[in-house]
Amino acid sequence: MAFHSPPLSFQPPRGSSFQDSARTGSISGISSLVSAKQLKPFDTKDIKVLLLENVNQTGVDILKDQGYQVEFHKSSLPEDQLIEKIRDVHVIGIRSKTKLTERILKEAKHLIVIGCFCIGTNQVDLQYAAQQGIAVFNSPFSNSRSVAELVVSEIIALARQLADRSMELHNGMWNKVSKGCWEVRGKTLGIVGYGHIGSQLSVLAEAMGMSVIYYDILTLMALGTARQMPTLDDLLEQSDFVTLHVPETPETKNMFRKSQFDKMKDGSYIINNARGSVVDIPALIEAMRSGKIAGAALDVYPNEPAGNGDYFNADLNSWTKDLRGLKNLILTPHIGGSTEEAQSAIGVEVSQNLVRYVNEGTTLGAVNMPEVNLRSVTMEEPNAVRVIFIHKNVPGVLRQVNAMIATHNVEKQMTDSRGEVAYLMADISDVKEEEIKDLFASLEGLSARIRTRVLY
Repeated sequence: MAFHSPPLSFQPPRGSSFQDSARTGSISGISSLVSAKQLKPFDTKDIKVLLLENVNQTGVDILKDQGYQVEFHKSSLPEDQLIEKIRDVHVIGIRSKTKLTERILKEAKHLIVIGCFCIGTNQVDLQYAAQQGIAVFNSPFSNSRSVAELVVSEIIALARQLADRSMELHNGMWNKVSKGCWEVRGKTLGIVGYGHIGSQLSVLAEAMGMSVIYYDILTLMALGTARQMPTLDDLLEQSDFVTLHVPETPETKNMFRKSQFDKMKDGSYIINNARGSVVDIPALIEAMRSGKIAGAALDVYPNEPAGNGDYFNADLNSWTKDLRGLKNLILTPHIGGSTEEAQSAIGVEVSQNLVRYVNEGTTLGAVNMPEVNLRSVTMEEPNAVRVIFIHKNVPGVLRQVNAMIATHNVEKQMTDSRGEVAYLMADISDVKEEEIKDLFASLEGLSARIRTRVLY
């Protein structure tokens, strides 16, 4: 029997393909009142897409509906095999296991865009990708609810020692105890990182009768009766449960080590569904052995297997055996966003961004490029051409580009920069077909050029 969940508000409308709504240039997918012109100087079947790690079928369908050639794999690929595959593709979609390093991206001569069908993008060399004119998109919000709900379940499971009781009964042992088991009502939850996940979790925890405090490097408005703490130490000293929701950065590496565990309440709990580098695992092991920490839940680890199998062992992380031997410890294999709803939403969001970038050049939502967007070219604009010029952010480039397009009417233009890379998009009209090749060649000849695209 299928499990039915409420429909997602941003899924493509029934009876219509995303292809139709994408061409309107409307972010919401609602048709524009003005008839938009389809841009693309290519046959869609010439666009090759490589999807790895079992990207959700919603995303696969959106890309196939465009007419692109889509190659789909359920797992990641070994590096040498990935290098062979990536040489011919224009679009690649990955999740968290595939590493797109400089060595791999150097071989991707035709690649124009990367889709990370997940929250994180640390598996991609973002700077090198930008320097090659390769845009990177992810889905930063679509699995927030799934992660928040997992944390709620872990709070209750840790408070009641459910993992231990379940394992004991699986092994034939009946062990009915109440010592060290608690209700979560009236307890204090400390949330480290009050972003999309942390704030949703805040609301759910209050609904269970918990008091919520949070710490964030930014001053953020509290939801409900939650309170922001001035320092991390203040949060640790007051919390019965501490849950982590921070990104992987140099500042958050081993953010939780012995000194942080020492500041926590005796018999408190810690949950990490953020990034594996945030918690010093050997320090956690010692804190749990000493009884300082009464329980923990980990969904992420410093080193994680590339695929499913019996790989969670000492070869992966030296402390794995010691970790697995602890009581009241919930270990899950990076499944925070692994729900049907989250993966479907991620598939839609990332694939739509990929289609917009390929077909229209829009970089809204890109994590390594300036965010540039122009309203759609309409059927009323005669012989319109969209010029996309990704270039080094150095003086004089705009003057050179504008000199090349000055013989045509510039309908609209936008440019922005991000570090060493700049992105220019301009719609020009009254361009004869035989002039397009010369325009492209002129732009390609500029010394600051990274990548040129001309859509018409």
